[in-house]
Amino acid sequence: MISLKRQSFSNSRTQLATEVDFDIQQKKRVGILGGTFNPPHIGHLIIADQVCHQLGLEKIYFMPSANPPHQDEKKAIEANHRLHMVELAIEGNQRFDVEKAEIERGGKSYTYDTIVKLKEEHPDTDYYFIIGGDMVEYLPKWYKIEKLAQLVEFVGVNRPGYNLLSPYPIIWVDVPSMDISSTSLRKSLEMNCPVNYLIPRKTLEYIWREGLYQNGR
Repeated sequence: MISLKRQSFSNSRTQLATEVDFDIQQKKRVGILGGTFNPPHIGHLIIADQVCHQLGLEKIYFMPSANPPHQDEKKAIEANHRLHMVELAIEGNQRFDVEKAEIERGGKSYTYDTIVKLKEEHPDTDYYFIIGGDMVEYLPKWYKIEKLAQLVEFVGVNRPGYNLLSPYPIIWVDVPSMDISSTSLRKSLEMNCPVNYLIPRKTLEYIWREGLYQNGR
């Protein structure tokens, strides 16, 4: 009887260890690409796709910000327009989705507060926060950056002319170099210049239909 009990206990421990290992292995790995998306363009989509495949992530969530506090002030159109433009841009890609946390909260969007909330809601998920090479130098200025660096894995994508050194651990992913930005696209739209193929078709149709970035809008 003693031998049987010991064997049963041993089996239970083995089963428990196996279940724990299985849970760890099953933890979701998702990326977050934040930004104003003012407007979203093919550069955003290519970055998300490359990071997703190169790091083997389950999904990439596009997270439009309500009001980014750590960037130079920029004119952004209403959040509902930016959200809808992103939804149209990623339509049909099963690995892409939208995270509405910052827009729903409103006000200034601090990444630390957002990640804390997401991890509380999804404790089974590891987050990979994607930043452009131009944002790396700003990291020391981010709100509660030391704590944030313990909650997420930063993923950097190369941008020509920017320093790749950082006091914080960053996973670097090479993506095709593209000289395209939302700022330049807004100027082109204001001047009625062609931006075909630079902005996803359905998103561009929405921009024209709503008259966004035209006549001061």
